Amino acid sequence: MMANHDGMLGIAPNGGMEISRASSPGNNWPESNGNDSSKLARNRPRTFAYFRYLPYHTEDQEEREKNVDECIKNLFIAVSAGDFAPGAVHWTREIRGWLSLKFDLPRETRVKLVKLYYELALAPGLDYVIAERFASMFMVLTKRKHYLRPGKDLILDWRPLYKELKVFVLPSETGSAGGASSRRNARTLTKLCTFAQIYFDPNDIPAMFDEILPFFSTSFAEYGYVVVSLLNLLMPTYPAAEPTPELQPRHYLPTFFHLWSLVNRSRMFDIHFVDILSRLARDTLSCNHIPFSAYGIFTEEQSSTIFTAILRVLEIPVGQSTSPYSQTVDLNAGMAILLDRDQRKHPVAHHIARWIVMSLSPACLDDPKSILANLEGLIQAVETFFHPSNSGAWTRTLSQLVYYLADFFVMRWNREQSGEMDVPEERKLNAAVKRRFVLCLREVIFMGIYAKSGTAMNFSLSTLQGLAYLEPDLILPGALQRIYPSMQGLVEVHRTISSIRSLQMLAKIMSRSKGYRCHLTTLLGLALPGIDANDLEKTMYTLSFFQAVAYNIPFHDLTKEKIRNTDKPQEEDYDVVSAASGLETPAEDVADTATAISWITEQVSFLEAQGADVQLNYQDELSDIDEETILRSSTTGLAEFVSSFLGRVFTLLENLPDASRVRSGSPEENVVNTLPATFTPLLAALSPELYDLALNKIAHFVTNHVIHQARDAMAFICNALVKINPRKALQRLLPELLAGIRTEIEDNGAGSSRTTGSEVLPRDRALVWHISLLSMCVVHVGDAVLDWKDDLFDIAAFMQERCRGIPTVHVSNFVHHLLLNLTLTYTLDFSIYEPDVLARGLTASDWGKYADPQNLTVRWHNPNSGEVTFAIELFKNQASHAIKTLQALTGPESPIKRDGTGKDWSDELSRNLTLLRLIISGISVLFDPRYVKPSPNGAPAEPVKDEDLDEKMDLDGAESDEEDLSLGEAEDDDSKLVFQYPTGYPLEKKSSEYEEIHHLREVAGESLHQVHEFLRENQQDDIQCFNALYNAYRAWFVDVGIERSAHVLDRVTRLLGADIHPYKLSGLRKEYPRPLLIRRANVYHLQRLRHNANPRDKDDLQVKLLMDLAASSVSLYTEIRRTAQGAAESAIKCVIGARSLVIPPLLTALENAVKTQDFPIIKGAMFSLLFGSLAKTIGRDWRFTPRLIKIFVEATTADKQSIQKLVANALYQVMDMGKPLERMVIMDEEIVQSINLPQGDVEDERIKTRIDKRSAFVKRRRNRVEGKKAEVADELIEVVRTSHWKQAQRTVAILVSLGIRFDTIASPALMELVTTGTIDPHPSLRALYHGALNGLFGVISSRSLYKHDYKKYLLMQEDLPDKIQVSFDKSDPDFINKHLASFAKPEAEYYVDFDYPGWLAWRSTFTAFLTDPPKMDYDEVETAAREKIGKLLDRHWFSTYFAYMKQEPRDQNADRFRMSNALMLTNAFDLVFAGIAAATFEDIKDLTQAVYGDGSDKHQHRATAEIMGALLGTAPDLDHDMRTEVWEYVFPIVRTIFQDGLTPENSSYWITFLHLVLQSKDPRRAWPLVDWLSSFRLDMQSSAAFKESSKVQMLSQMIMDAGWHFQLEKPVLDDFMAHLDHPYKSVREAMGQTLSLVHRTRYHESYQDVTTLIEAQKEASPLGVRPYKPTAEFTETIKEVFTRLEQYRKERPAGQQTPSPYTQAGKTVLLWLDHTLSSYECTQLVEFFPDVFLEPLLHMMDIKEDPELQGLAYHVFRHMPNIPQRAGEDEGFITALMRIGRSAGSWHQRLRVLISIQIVYYRRLFLMTTDQQQKLFECVAAMLGDVQLEVRLGAATTLSGMIRCSRIGIRDKMVALLKTRFTDMLARNPIPKKKRKDLLPEGERTSTPTPEQNKLVLTRHAAVLGLGALVQAFPYTSPPPNWLPDVLATLALKAAGDGGVVGKGVKGILADFKKTRQDTWHVDVKAFEPEQLEDLEGVLWKSYFA
Repeated sequence: MMANHDGMLGIAPNGGMEISRASSPGNNWPESNGNDSSKLARNRPRTFAYFRYLPYHTEDQEEREKNVDECIKNLFIAVSAGDFAPGAVHWTREIRGWLSLKFDLPRETRVKLVKLYYELALAPGLDYVIAERFASMFMVLTKRKHYLRPGKDLILDWRPLYKELKVFVLPSETGSAGGASSRRNARTLTKLCTFAQIYFDPNDIPAMFDEILPFFSTSFAEYGYVVVSLLNLLMPTYPAAEPTPELQPRHYLPTFFHLWSLVNRSRMFDIHFVDILSRLARDTLSCNHIPFSAYGIFTEEQSSTIFTAILRVLEIPVGQSTSPYSQTVDLNAGMAILLDRDQRKHPVAHHIARWIVMSLSPACLDDPKSILANLEGLIQAVETFFHPSNSGAWTRTLSQLVYYLADFFVMRWNREQSGEMDVPEERKLNAAVKRRFVLCLREVIFMGIYAKSGTAMNFSLSTLQGLAYLEPDLILPGALQRIYPSMQGLVEVHRTISSIRSLQMLAKIMSRSKGYRCHLTTLLGLALPGIDANDLEKTMYTLSFFQAVAYNIPFHDLTKEKIRNTDKPQEEDYDVVSAASGLETPAEDVADTATAISWITEQVSFLEAQGADVQLNYQDELSDIDEETILRSSTTGLAEFVSSFLGRVFTLLENLPDASRVRSGSPEENVVNTLPATFTPLLAALSPELYDLALNKIAHFVTNHVIHQARDAMAFICNALVKINPRKALQRLLPELLAGIRTEIEDNGAGSSRTTGSEVLPRDRALVWHISLLSMCVVHVGDAVLDWKDDLFDIAAFMQERCRGIPTVHVSNFVHHLLLNLTLTYTLDFSIYEPDVLARGLTASDWGKYADPQNLTVRWHNPNSGEVTFAIELFKNQASHAIKTLQALTGPESPIKRDGTGKDWSDELSRNLTLLRLIISGISVLFDPRYVKPSPNGAPAEPVKDEDLDEKMDLDGAESDEEDLSLGEAEDDDSKLVFQYPTGYPLEKKSSEYEEIHHLREVAGESLHQVHEFLRENQQDDIQCFNALYNAYRAWFVDVGIERSAHVLDRVTRLLGADIHPYKLSGLRKEYPRPLLIRRANVYHLQRLRHNANPRDKDDLQVKLLMDLAASSVSLYTEIRRTAQGAAESAIKCVIGARSLVIPPLLTALENAVKTQDFPIIKGAMFSLLFGSLAKTIGRDWRFTPRLIKIFVEATTADKQSIQKLVANALYQVMDMGKPLERMVIMDEEIVQSINLPQGDVEDERIKTRIDKRSAFVKRRRNRVEGKKAEVADELIEVVRTSHWKQAQRTVAILVSLGIRFDTIASPALMELVTTGTIDPHPSLRALYHGALNGLFGVISSRSLYKHDYKKYLLMQEDLPDKIQVSFDKSDPDFINKHLASFAKPEAEYYVDFDYPGWLAWRSTFTAFLTDPPKMDYDEVETAAREKIGKLLDRHWFSTYFAYMKQEPRDQNADRFRMSNALMLTNAFDLVFAGIAAATFEDIKDLTQAVYGDGSDKHQHRATAEIMGALLGTAPDLDHDMRTEVWEYVFPIVRTIFQDGLTPENSSYWITFLHLVLQSKDPRRAWPLVDWLSSFRLDMQSSAAFKESSKVQMLSQMIMDAGWHFQLEKPVLDDFMAHLDHPYKSVREAMGQTLSLVHRTRYHESYQDVTTLIEAQKEASPLGVRPYKPTAEFTETIKEVFTRLEQYRKERPAGQQTPSPYTQAGKTVLLWLDHTLSSYECTQLVEFFPDVFLEPLLHMMDIKEDPELQGLAYHVFRHMPNIPQRAGEDEGFITALMRIGRSAGSWHQRLRVLISIQIVYYRRLFLMTTDQQQKLFECVAAMLGDVQLEVRLGAATTLSGMIRCSRIGIRDKMVALLKTRFTDMLARNPIPKKKRKDLLPEGERTSTPTPEQNKLVLTRHAAVLGLGALVQAFPYTSPPPNWLPDVLATLALKAAGDGGVVGKGVKGILADFKKTRQDTWHVDVKAFEPEQLEDLEGVLWKSYFA
């Protein structure tokens, strides 16, 4: 159970089990101990000695290794013989089972297996479903890093994995036909990468770059995404052992940053790069030869760039800014989406945290720009977003981020301390780093724990725990300061819940920290009110808190503990301890809680009085003796706590509502489940005196109350009580319970009559209460029950005799529990201290101490002979009683009449069945899974030999001709040869008891069978009895060796997991309380039991019972069917060979039902056969498959909705049965051989014969099965011809998977069916056939391309006849220009179809295609197939097909250009042109003409576009003359349509047509089209706006498809530039898009090769070369355009309503800019921002007459601050913003600039210089005095935003500066006193304000807003910063009295302040002086607030 974390691992030097927590040596560990390192299993010994703690003798290491070698030998045979399933799969499962028992594989074996499974997972030709299983085994073997050290023990080859990934993301590379791999699951491959990546060889990095980087291109951006995703998945980040310069990260990092900056505004790129870089940081941390600084292995620029990206990724809203990402960029990712890691498993916050923490080191402490300083800056910038009132989409990510930060830090800290991570001394984290790190996260975590969202709160609480672990003194005081008020009920409930949960997380740390632990007992008392029946959520958390405390401290009154002499003999029992005499505790006697109470009161008031940075210096201020005195005094209050706790719990139970449903997940139920989890540790922690107290209270409650709804909860409590001290508790409880039961039955007549329903009658409630408590008192409590043997035996018999109705179930349950208690092996040890510690007596130093997982003494309960005898006796008595009753009830003389009216008979029967079931389960441990019935003549059964084993794996002796059809008994989950391991089985094999118990099981089975027969005949509809019966069947089958029906192991494991969770800390191993470690040992014992409970061989009785189940699985009654199917599923898994028994009767039933249309039975059989584990067997076993397929096809006709639904769901499963078997699997022989251990000659020979025999069998079987498939296919073809469409539809789907094969392609009949079917009148059938025919064509062409060779097909070595490699001429400096220029001419020496060659860097050769392709090469199979299909493709076929194409589609979304039609026609035309088809090209021309008709209807256009696309798709493969002919026919038609035929309805079809013809093809292939479209010029005279715009759109589509290969742009650009002011909107939009596109595709880098690329980036800067530098001509163009716009603007009269050249041209330019800025090449415009763009944009926003222009301009303007720029590039932009803000004439402009300032400031927090930041502050502060009110308010908001997100250093400096400045402003500009009106002369009484007065108001308003901005910058800081009260008081005194805006402003600020502080007012109010409060009261709030 090790946390899966990354990191280097040290090794314990002596190979023993001691682990020194100091520092074990690193990599060069001594091998003097004689252990060969290759034999070592792990680099770190196990923390927990699993085998040592078991209560029985275990097997030795030698035997384990022998077993695993046996498995591996068989695996080798299976793989060598080509028997993958079931063979190899089965042995893989065996090895997995072996590993799950915590056995250790020797390292060399593990390495071999890892390599083998890596090979298997990727082996070409292997069925991909099976390959998935091998892949998952590979992941299991490599999951933990400490088994195999990367680069030392294991190196894997990345190429096979890369080859598989390429199929998905670089289809152009792997070939068009796609080969066999495309059926794999991309998700599995990416998961494989995650596990294999660290084992790839770092020396291959240059090779990887050479291979992958040349694919990068942004001209077709998908390739860019693919390259980065591939690097992220494949690039090994572990440092190489021998460093060469080109393997140093700093060598290739600049290239990474360069690639990153090629695709801006993309979230995916950001995530990928943060991921790669964070892994790099982690893996290079411990590597000495890689330089390391305050920025980790990065440089300052790199680190700031990454931080800037982190700010972006968090997507926190700023001002009015939209997201920093552009929605459209990531749409380019295309197939690269498949390579993404699962965002849920690898959240981006995880990468960020990993990068930050793994780059920290003490070097960070002094550098102001270091990673640590930047982390503080980051957290401070987003601080306010943690506050609960400020939650949103970011809440989860932020809380995840801090959680992972803390988690990684704790892990690194712990591993460095323990020496497990071998980090160079100067990089190790030290106390100073730790302190700063904790301080940095402290504030936000204290906000986070009160979050509104559950997930965020969980993350925050775990973080709190991590931080407190690192620095208790920094976290605990603040936590207590918040917890005390909320526990005393001063604040809202949700804060109380958070506080209780925080306490639960902090309990462990508090119990260990001096001083803080004295608070615990008080806090326990304060938490008591949390147990409250009205608030169950709070109750649960309170209980969990108590549980946490009980695991960490003993509930012993320390003043009474004696320190005993250790040499006196010690009694075993716990009670004696307290009585033993001994020394008194040292000196002073503390007898009560007074000392503690006064100390606590003092502390609490101190916490209240202190402000935010409260400190409790217990380490220095409290002497150890005082602290211990206080602690001891506080423990005297524990008795009181225990008794009031029990009181609260009883009250809670009395008020519990009825839990209506079991397991409904209701809060009541959760509480009932939490109670036992709390009580066990709590009662175990009590001292003997307190235990007696609890025992008496509980016993008293139990005997005097009956609370029906709290029955289970109370039973659990009693169970916990008895477990702790069985003898004492049973003595106190049993007599009263037994007496209570007799009284109820004898005197009160309880349980005397049968009851209906599940309600317990009031009369029976007391009885049920007593029985429930009794049954829980005797389970898992050990052998103390033997003292009560006779009483228990009698009461069981007595109750069975006297009870009826519901109570009887509880009685049976009691017997079940008693049996479990007697026969199971389990741990009986719940104390948190080892026995010797308890014997010594506990002192204060034992608080929070954990036992050492290496040295536990575990107390187990091992069944002794007395218990076993008692159990067998009880079992015999109860079972025989039940069996007798059953026989009587089903006999002729039944004691109860079956008259069909009352349910008495059914009740009695089902009651006895339930009893039988429960006692069988109860004694399941005594049944031996290996039991063999003694044969009649007494001879022992034969042991199985190796050779027979293979036979057994295939068939169970069905020696017939049929046997070859079974693909092995595909008992996938059932194994044959299985290794048993000791589990402490209580009986002697072959003893009389052993025989007897197994005989009884037989008898029980027989009687169950009799009951079944009886019910089938007489009571078919008695659902109640049937259900009871089948549950008994299930238990009878399943519960052998372990009670599987109760899922014990799962339940116990889950509960343990939940309890361990709070104690898991990264980097620590099993630091758990002792009871949890002991439970781990118990779980391990159960795991061994479960491993042994293997399937058994079948015998007659089992066969009989299985047949019963099969018969009922198709019962008429739904309920009965369901139960029987469930029982059958379970039973099949327990019996070897059961499946092939059960299938035939089910198939027969289905056959008959289909004939008679008997719906219920069809459903039953379909469910059993196709929706359970049988489906797999049938699919594998061709003795059954043909029948099933035929019946299935028949069943599709059933006329019932529910059956149709079943058929639809099962269809895929049935289709899968028809897929071809593996014909060939290609593997590396060497790897397979490597696992073959040398066995000696004789054995090797035997292995060889076994392989040959097996291999021959596998081949023979495959051939027979394939033969069968062909037969079935032929039969189905007949079915299809005559059937209804619904049936045909399903059949065809199955047919296709059965009939199409690589070797034969398909049978002639099938080809004919499919070809004619493609023009079938029924639409959905037509679609199916259509797909099948396309599939046929695909097989034919791929066979030809792979040279008709299956092996080449698997290896994807396709041979395109026209593909050539052109070499790149390095010596020719002008090569790239010539290369590009060649695209501008129609003649080509070769075609370059792909976009990437040479875009980023050249390879030595690149792929191209011949201009005149040679003919395809078809062999006779392919030719025959082509001819067969061709014959059917006559004129009629085409005309029908065309007619269907022209039909109106059925639903809206199908109304588009359908690629499948074009593909089909391309294939069909291929046959036409080859002269094989019956129709000719002339026919096609005619028919096409008919389709197009007059072209008035859009459907005609759609069909024509599809036909034209198909013709042009066929053209490239034809010879020159034919090609010319096709073009001469197609081009004129298309041209005419493009000229005049386009309408808004049909243009989308033609755009897709263009895309089809041009995409990833050389533009010269479609030269006529390209040439004609490029010659398009705008016609300013035309009034047909749509025609013009659609032509521009076509042009734009063409440029997009041709990318940077489009070289005819000059005239187009000139034309557009001349007509920017086009009058029509749609044309302008198309022009804007095209302009942006042309400029985007002009960019390419074309380095000579990858090495040159990497060197160039390294030379340029740490961030590589800055891409997208505008060329001189581009700069010229932009400047020219804006000069022209300026000119137009001057010509336009102000206020002109009609469009003018200025508004028109402006819109075109804006659209162009908008397209470019929201794309990845946006940085090419950056240098134009300040001088060229800003002012014209602001002007455009002022033109009110044209709202569209305003909107567009605003849109572009908003992009600008979000464009990423490198550090230092933003100088001009920022200066320009400040200039406009201060001096622009129009106030609108000033206001808009403010918004940008805020965004720029935030986005570039890590890139700006301090100087720039101060200037921005200056500018905004100055704008507070603007004459326009709106601007002033805007400036205030901006200012507070900027203060809020600044780093503390700058923040404090600015606050102080601004505060003095604005306070002075107010003081220096007082309002003059007003004179009284009546004293003024007449003329002066009017009150127009003078300019002076106005100016005064402005100044004062500016000051008020400035101070307000300071207040509002800290909306949530509680308590408020020290300067804040002063500011508020100033405002209230100096300005509140002003009239107008000023006074109103002040009141607003004060009101807001009070509003955001509602929650924390009780704390915040203390920050004010009394007189300040008085000043404030006068303005705003009345005094009673204070």
